[in-house]
Amino acid sequence: MALAKRIIPCLDVKDGRTVKGINFVNLRDAGDAVELGELYAKEGADELVFLDITATHEKRKTFADLVTRIARHVNIPFTVGGGISSVEDVSVLLNAGADKISVNTAAVKNPQLINELAKQFGSQCIVVAIDTASPTPPKEGLLLPPLEGGGADWFVYLNGGRVPTTIKALDWAKEAAERGAGEILLTSMNNDGTKNGFALDITKRISEAVNIPVIASGGAGTMQHFSEVFNEGKADAALAASIFHYKEISIPDLKKYLKSNHIEVRI
Repeated sequence: MALAKRIIPCLDVKDGRTVKGINFVNLRDAGDAVELGELYAKEGADELVFLDITATHEKRKTFADLVTRIARHVNIPFTVGGGISSVEDVSVLLNAGADKISVNTAAVKNPQLINELAKQFGSQCIVVAIDTASPTPPKEGLLLPPLEGGGADWFVYLNGGRVPTTIKALDWAKEAAERGAGEILLTSMNNDGTKNGFALDITKRISEAVNIPVIASGGAGTMQHFSEVFNEGKADAALAASIFHYKEISIPDLKKYLKSNHIEVRI
C-alpha cells in the first residue's frame, strides 16, 4: 500500500502572529500562531510547519518560548524553522518541543551543517527548505502565472527569498539528500500566495531525483491543486497557508476530496 500523502498547514510567524503574503511580500495578519496550530491539529492536519519568517533576515533566533507553547497545544509532528544555523540552535528548539527543524540559508552557506545535524540528531528530524524561483521571482505586488513547460532552470534564493543565488534547486536538493537531509521542503516563489496551483514541473523533477520525501509548497488555491501535486508533481506532502488560515478550504473536506480521488490520506 502506498504511503499516505500528508497535508501540512504552514504558520509563517512574525512577532508571534501568523502572517501571509504573496510572492513573499505584502504580509497581512492571519491570526494567533498557537490557536491556529491547535485548530489544525484537531481538524486532522498530519503535521505543522512553523517558520519564523524574519529570523534570518533580522539576525535573530526563533522564539523558543513560542515553540514550547505551540507544542503544548498540538499532538502532531511539528517542524520549526527560521534563523537556525548551528547544532546549538537545533538543540534549543528540539528541547522546546519541536519534532523536526528546517534549515535553509545557513545550509546553503555551509552545506556541511546538514551532515553535522543529521549525525547529531538523525536525518528524520532534519528538513532542508529550498526557496526557489524560475528564473526570477515576480516583482513586488505583481502576480505572475506559474511557469509552464519542462526544462526551465529554477534557482535557490536565500534570506526569506531576498537574496538570489546561481545554485540550481535540483542540484541543491540532490546534495542536501546526499548529506543527510530527511526531507525537502520546496517552495516556489513564483507560485507563492497566487492560488494558481503548485509548481508541478520542478516539484516532479526534484521528487524523482531524490530518495527522501518532498513537501510541495507555494500556490495552493483549490482542492484540485493538491491532487495535481500528488499525482503529477509526485510530492509526498503538500503545504499550504492562506487557504487554511482564511477558511477557504477545510482540512477534513480536503482529505475527503483526495480520498474520493483515490489518493491515500489519513482520515
